[in-house]
Amino acid sequence: MVSQANDNPTNPAYIGLVNPKTLSNVDGVMRASGCYRVEGVFYTGNRYEYAKRAGRQFEVDTQNVAAVIPQVKTEDLLASVPKGAKVVCVDLVVGATPLPEFTHPEHAFYVFGPEDGTIPQHIIDASDSVVYVPTVGCMNLAASVNVLLYDRLAKSSMQTSDELIKQSRDNNNRTSVKSR
Repeated sequence: MVSQANDNPTNPAYIGLVNPKTLSNVDGVMRASGCYRVEGVFYTGNRYEYAKRAGRQFEVDTQNVAAVIPQVKTEDLLASVPKGAKVVCVDLVVGATPLPEFTHPEHAFYVFGPEDGTIPQHIIDASDSVVYVPTVGCMNLAASVNVLLYDRLAKSSMQTSDELIKQSRDNNNRTSVKSR
């Protein structure tokens, strides 16, 4: 089951993508957005539009989150930042804060660079924070979004319980841990 976009209105998160390149990565971002209660995904550039016209190679957003969470093309990510949101750039840039040391803002607009590039300097300069995921090499776009959003959830006060598991798992998973 996928979280609905408005499940967490007091702690909203949004994603901004700089000129994403592939359908599979944007689909992966959308699926992650559903799993981690993102309110909306904004993107710039034309490459994603070209990729959509070329057609899908395989389906990644199997939960059809794109039908629930708004996906908005924009000319300017900074102009699309929701009122009150802090802009957090996520990229491998010198001087960025390592993700394990980062405290997420309650209302965040996370900006990710393209698969084959980086976030433009003017966006980094205008951001409230710049963080990076410590890795050896760089992850792809969808993987980076998943790690960042998981970190946000893990550091939040969201209650974890069997109820959360029951709400999150799909129909093919009915297993449980035996009492010891």
